[in-house]
Amino acid sequence: MTRGRATSLILVLIFACAPGDRSPEESSSTPQDQQFPDVIDASASNEPGGTYAFEVTISSPYDSPARYADAWRVKSADGTVYGVRELLHDHASEQPFTRSLTSVPIPDSIDTVIIEGRDLVNGWGGQTVQIQLPGDS
Repeated sequence: MTRGRATSLILVLIFACAPGDRSPEESSSTPQDQQFPDVIDASASNEPGGTYAFEVTISSPYDSPARYADAWRVKSADGTVYGVRELLHDHASEQPFTRSLTSVPIPDSIDTVIIEGRDLVNGWGGQTVQIQLPGDS
């Protein structure tokens, strides 16, 4: 009977730690296999009203709908997030792929941002790109 309890406990622990049960933020602290999507290129342009538009190119090592790059974000060096672009499906047929995000408000005091990708398994991480924001046009 003790053995049955131990097996149940182990199954509960495995279930509780399954990657799909964690939020992306939790996943990034305990990556499963360290294969994150890589941001390979990014650019920013000024928009009316003091906001920015971003074009970001990502390469994801996964070609399965169950494991794909599902978002990228614009953040400062201190970790403040200014914008997130959700990617709502896998991009297996187009690697690498480019997507944009517009109307991102960033304070005047920030002149450089980091673009970072996220996947469904490992969360945020992988190769990032740091870009200098363009000056006023």
